[in-house]
Amino acid sequence: MKMLFNQFIIKILPYLPFSIVRLVAGRYVAGETAEDALKVVKALNQQGFSATVDILGEHTKNENTAQDITREYKAILSSIYKQNLNCNISIKPSHLGMDISTECLIDNMSNLIETAKENSQFIRIDMEDSSLTDATIQLYTKCKEQYDKVGTVLQAYLFRSENDLFKLLNINRLNLRICKGIYRESSDIALQNRHDINSNYLKLLRFSFENNIYVCIATHDQYLIKEAYKIIEEFKIQNDRFEFQVLYGVPMSKCLKKHLKHGYRVRVYVPFGRDWYDYSVRRMKENPNIISYVLRNIFRK
Repeated sequence: MKMLFNQFIIKILPYLPFSIVRLVAGRYVAGETAEDALKVVKALNQQGFSATVDILGEHTKNENTAQDITREYKAILSSIYKQNLNCNISIKPSHLGMDISTECLIDNMSNLIETAKENSQFIRIDMEDSSLTDATIQLYTKCKEQYDKVGTVLQAYLFRSENDLFKLLNINRLNLRICKGIYRESSDIALQNRHDINSNYLKLLRFSFENNIYVCIATHDQYLIKEAYKIIEEFKIQNDRFEFQVLYGVPMSKCLKKHLKHGYRVRVYVPFGRDWYDYSVRRMKENPNIISYVLRNIFRK
């Protein structure tokens, strides 16, 4: 019955009142401003968690907007340093101008890197849909030539990811987040079955550990987490060679406490910004239980 109700919730998502979506968004999005997000980061730090901050949005259409977003990220880096927060930033290439021009993107990334260099701060270049994968890997390679503290992401559901990982091996001090992937991709280029995606995820993870790559294990899948523990123990991986990553708001408290108990680093992905609607809807589709919980509370009141 619960499953049928959740399926019903997913179908009616586009028709839900804006106010209800906003109520649910409060669980997954750390407000609309950088100040809101950094308050959340501070609270997470006090609980023993690291964080990474992301300004919501993608596919910026003009150079002025891309420059404004870059300046906002630069200000965030400065605030993180001044507040002595355990936090870095995650950026999406299309948000900083990839769709506009290569020159626009490189200029903005170089500008951002110069600020990161001042206080030796880390930047994660997120991976978007498969149409941008080649360009994102090229951007990452170029950025690593300018600055060492830059990382990127590979998505386990893409057939190409194993080959991409192999090609990245020549990069010194490779820092890699491995996730399943969230975009809708064709069966010609992406695995569709959960079991197959999980198998490829673990294959990428094992290969990364074998090649001394710093790995960010980004997943909420309990099976993958259990298998990751086994691989960590098998290879006797030191705690400073990996971290677990989770999305802000996803209910994982028991698992996160277990990570901390083992002395494993946990980083929470903290998104914020005015473009919260699409992100929140995506999270709700993944976890419709949250919507039913909110709806029950509303009707009780």
